[in-house]
Amino acid sequence: MSRDQQIQEWIARHVASRYPGAEIGFAPASADASFRRYFRLTLPDGGTRILMDAPPDKEDCRPFVQVAGLFAEAGICAPEIEIADLEQGFLLLSDLGRVGLLAALKAEPGLADTLMRPAIDMLTRWQLASRPGVLPPYDATLLRRELQLFPDWFIARHLGKTLTDAQRQALQTLFQQLVDAALAQPQVFTHRDFMPRNLMVVESAATLTLGVLDFQDAVYGPIAYDVVSLFRDAFLSWEEEQELDWVARYWEKARAAALPVPADFSDFWRDYEWMGLQRHLKVLGIFCRLNYRDGKAHYLADLPRFVAYAKKTASRYNALKPLLTLFDALENTRATNGSTF
Repeated sequence: MSRDQQIQEWIARHVASRYPGAEIGFAPASADASFRRYFRLTLPDGGTRILMDAPPDKEDCRPFVQVAGLFAEAGICAPEIEIADLEQGFLLLSDLGRVGLLAALKAEPGLADTLMRPAIDMLTRWQLASRPGVLPPYDATLLRRELQLFPDWFIARHLGKTLTDAQRQALQTLFQQLVDAALAQPQVFTHRDFMPRNLMVVESAATLTLGVLDFQDAVYGPIAYDVVSLFRDAFLSWEEEQELDWVARYWEKARAAALPVPADFSDFWRDYEWMGLQRHLKVLGIFCRLNYRDGKAHYLADLPRFVAYAKKTASRYNALKPLLTLFDALENTRATNGSTF
């Protein structure tokens, strides 16, 4: 039996059986970079639900269920789990609506500050709920594995370039510095993809409320990670003056809430930028892997955004300057072929 047939049988057994003789609307709800799929079910009474399809041979629903509970405990709006069929890999979820924060920001740029403030509030509440021993640690092994995606998939696979021994050593030295900097930060609950694409404007709320999605990869990690994910977005860039304003606003709220951010904003900004560089190098590798391994070519369009993020950060810190040298060498190689990043 195909997976699509399994989905239809599951809906018939668990949802349609509640409404004998009535039809259940069924349509794709959103795209995902993983093997998960989401469908919106429209019920005869006018309500809607989201069906998560997570094939159990490729995805594990248990982390999603666990983290959904953590968000609920923190008073943060996340999909409520109505049915969890872990054996078959199906979750029936409440529907937060159809308006994502990313789409709202693009549609109404003038409302960016109004829309982002609830995201900052949500993030501080999430971090305040932190406690050790609940989520997997964002440890050195995971940080290094993520960084290795950059040479494996961006440099070798996408650019078709083999690094020299000196370049490889310089890159590994840089990676170690980034890992050390990340592990030196205070550790909190970390969504790991806390960006506008994964936040929803909750349509059923009486006031502006954001909900959170795609949190199954949450870990216990560096306090700056989700902050830089929010403001140095994968699909939307901001002027630095605006970015600084939002980061400072987060830092002030975090200080007021007694979260363990540095007492000096400049120290937090450095943590933020170095953490961002780790994320941006990782994402360059992930987006290339999504194209070459998974056939999701549209992610390549955002590679220049991440190259720009990485180069801008590397230009500000002497310890990171070797990355600029590497990018220059890679870019010159590409230029001879008439192409760019």
